[in-house]
Amino acid sequence: MPVIKPKSRSLDPAVTIVLSFAAIIAVGAVLLMMPFSSADGNFTNPLTAVFTAASATCVTGLVLVDTGTYWSVFGQIVILLMIQIGGLGFVTLVSFFNFLIGKKMELRSIQVASESVNTSGFSDVKLLVRYVIGISMICELIGAALLATVFVPEYGLYGAYISVFLAISAFCNAGFDIIGAVDTPYCSLVSFSDNPVVMAVVPILIIAGGLGFFVWMDIIGFRKKKRLSLQSKIVLIFTLILIAVGTFLTLITEWGNPLTLGEMGFGGKLVNSFFHSVSLRTAGFNTVDVSSMYSITKLASIFLMFIGVAPGSTGGGIKITTFAIIIMTVVSVVKNKEDTVIMNRKIDKESVYKSLAIIILAALATSASGIVLFYSNPGADIQGIDAAFEAVSAISTCGISVGVSAASGVISRIILCLTMFIGRVGPVSFAISLSVKKDRRSKNEVFPDGKMMVG
Repeated sequence: MPVIKPKSRSLDPAVTIVLSFAAIIAVGAVLLMMPFSSADGNFTNPLTAVFTAASATCVTGLVLVDTGTYWSVFGQIVILLMIQIGGLGFVTLVSFFNFLIGKKMELRSIQVASESVNTSGFSDVKLLVRYVIGISMICELIGAALLATVFVPEYGLYGAYISVFLAISAFCNAGFDIIGAVDTPYCSLVSFSDNPVVMAVVPILIIAGGLGFFVWMDIIGFRKKKRLSLQSKIVLIFTLILIAVGTFLTLITEWGNPLTLGEMGFGGKLVNSFFHSVSLRTAGFNTVDVSSMYSITKLASIFLMFIGVAPGSTGGGIKITTFAIIIMTVVSVVKNKEDTVIMNRKIDKESVYKSLAIIILAALATSASGIVLFYSNPGADIQGIDAAFEAVSAISTCGISVGVSAASGVISRIILCLTMFIGRVGPVSFAISLSVKKDRRSKNEVFPDGKMMVG
């Protein structure tokens, strides 16, 4: 009698990506807990280790301890590796090395790789994965070399280490830095707010990482094709608009604030407003005291953080394209059009529905996180706007903090870890990974119309 083997159940690509990020966080947390990862040689509190590992892998930048003073060089390198893996994606790196050694990948593996670099076509996965690695290495090496002109003369060989760390962290939109080892802990880049090299190189790296590798591939191939895709056009246009809007709003609202821009000249105010606007693209660095900003500035910052950067990039947020689709859907409804149209191109219904799902799920996760942050820390005197700011910073993997993370309790820190994780893997992918069973109905199945009044 023949033995019937059970069918192997393969995981959904989104689930595979979620599990890969969870695995990296788990391994990183175990390493960070060890005595050799801390500067004082003692074991690190498990929650602190998990929080740091989650923040690094999810390229967020929220911290409970100063990276430059608390962790040993080994611990800092572990964090840097998690930033690099988290920024590029574990599946992307594995796919690259498979391609490099010529290993033939199965269809399922190609599907996962396609999902990890945010492309729907299998034919360009191999090329795109190579672009991801190549562009990352080039940008990070050039960025480190330019930053070394500032940090090496000041700190010698350690300055070279700072330059490499900062370049990788900036390109991956992570927001981690080790400046606290040679300056004030938790100072980020405040001491370099008037340094032209730092104030130029770091934002350029942030923007480069936030554009998305598909856009970079499109730009590089422009000479041959003589055109850009719709996605690249939207990403480039909205990136410029959002950075300009963020710069203008920060400049206007903080102009007279003595704790932020108030004491600077016009040039300093403009440059630091620009830096803050770029950093809100999920980067997490700051050159002024964000906690001292006016509430109106924090509110504008929340909006920009929530949007984030481009899909297939090193950053987070709901993504520029998602925001553009929703905005143009509203415009189409107002114009009484049946379809969402962007630049004379009809957007498919699936993209519109997915965009709506992303925004709603992200808003729900952010709201829940903000409520927990506000109500679970009564002794910390956390303001509502600050709780909302920190929650959005976590879900968007931005990492700019107004001090809530450091003042929060155990429950809030666990919630922040989960929020950062959801923000990095994507709210829809996370929801899919929690699904018990899929809808197995045929795509051709027809349902009767259902009428409901709206508005």
